Amino acid sequence: MRNAHEIDFRIFGNDIQVLEIELDPNETVIAEAGAMVYMEEGIDFQTKMGDGSNPSQGFLGKLVSAGSRLITGESLFMTHFTHRGYGKSRVAFSAPYPGTILPLDLQQLNGNTLIAQKDAFLAAALGTKLAMHFNQKLGSGLFGGEGFILQRLSGDGLAFLHAGGTIVEKELNNETLRVDTGCVVAFEQGIDFSIQQAGGLKSMIFGGEGIFLATLRGTGKVWLQSMPVKKLIEALMPRGENAKKEGGFMSSFLE
Repeated sequence: MRNAHEIDFRIFGNDIQVLEIELDPNETVIAEAGAMVYMEEGIDFQTKMGDGSNPSQGFLGKLVSAGSRLITGESLFMTHFTHRGYGKSRVAFSAPYPGTILPLDLQQLNGNTLIAQKDAFLAAALGTKLAMHFNQKLGSGLFGGEGFILQRLSGDGLAFLHAGGTIVEKELNNETLRVDTGCVVAFEQGIDFSIQQAGGLKSMIFGGEGIFLATLRGTGKVWLQSMPVKKLIEALMPRGENAKKEGGFMSSFLE
């Protein structure tokens, strides 16, 4: 038996996907505020502080939980969608930018836990706990692009992440993988995440891969995205703005 609600789902689309959750009576799914696309008859929704994983949690605990979400860049509140009618009813969600929705069963992951970048969470079955995860490597916070504050999802139900572009799953067996810092979506508990310098001085300035790379080391699964939203914004930025940005960096670097 699972503690989390046992929800069913379908994913529609290719580049701009929609996640449809099918709920039985009294089943609940939690989602990022503003992610809902449509909901059928019988679905009731409430905006709450906290993920609802601990019903006996007091106001102070909920406030701390909501505050931690604010620190990770997420909304202060979460929306809880519950089927109050009969039969089955559906509610659908999508992310605010093009990409891929990744469904994961936390029960099948190491320690029933997933570490994800701060803006990756889309929705999850009620009973899933969301909390801050601090990367203990200071360099990850100073230079990692995504920062050293990540999200930790734990529980035994389904959780859904969103990533830009295409998602690539890699499984490490006591191995090391070096990745563009913005391309890391999530990884299993037991994977060590740190930031390292990207080669020599010439490669750092002119290589186009950035000054630092994320290093993932250990045993477990890693999920990567091909188009982080930061890169998408930069690609859509007028060429003059990009040149100004690069020139400013070069000037400050050479001073």
